[in-house]
Amino acid sequence: MTKIKLISAAVISAAAIMVSQAALAYEAGDTFVRIGVAQTNTGSGNGHVGDSSLNVQSARGVTFGAGYLFTDNVGIELNSSEKFEHDMNTHPGGGIGSVDRMPINLLVNYYPMGGMDSRVQPYVGAGLNYTRFSGEPEGLSVDKSYGIIGQAGVDLAVTQNIMLNGYVSYADVSADIDSGGATIGKVDIDPVTIGGGVTYRF
Repeated sequence: MTKIKLISAAVISAAAIMVSQAALAYEAGDTFVRIGVAQTNTGSGNGHVGDSSLNVQSARGVTFGAGYLFTDNVGIELNSSEKFEHDMNTHPGGGIGSVDRMPINLLVNYYPMGGMDSRVQPYVGAGLNYTRFSGEPEGLSVDKSYGIIGQAGVDLAVTQNIMLNGYVSYADVSADIDSGGATIGKVDIDPVTIGGGVTYRF
């Protein structure tokens, strides 16, 4: 009788562990929201204004997004951020002010470990980027940009619903700079963004 009780307890314990682990797997129908902070790096040589080269400085801001899994391995994500404020300077010429950049990204993500019992859930994604510029220096305006974006990231489960998130993304951002109705230059940022935060899964 004692052996039977011990075996039963072991089976129940193992089943409980399996159920707990299964709840950590990404599965079809999961919905999630994310919030975090990101550093967006613009590199150098970001276009030109007239005959002067343009440099757009890196910036940091709050990011947020939401997603849904159609299958265990494939889902969609829509994310954005507060406006990133980038200082700008020309060479020769020096500082010319700043511009605000707000990206909106729509991506299809692939989760290679979707459906598997793992606290670590990596993913890769690709999609479309829309960027709106505002707050330009007086006399200048920057057009909207449409391009591609790719990302790679990972979610690390803390509980069944809360995960720590980290990612890196690359976007193709290029737009004309106008003044007085004429195009006088181009901004070509192509930012590499590194971010981290929290994912909450429903």
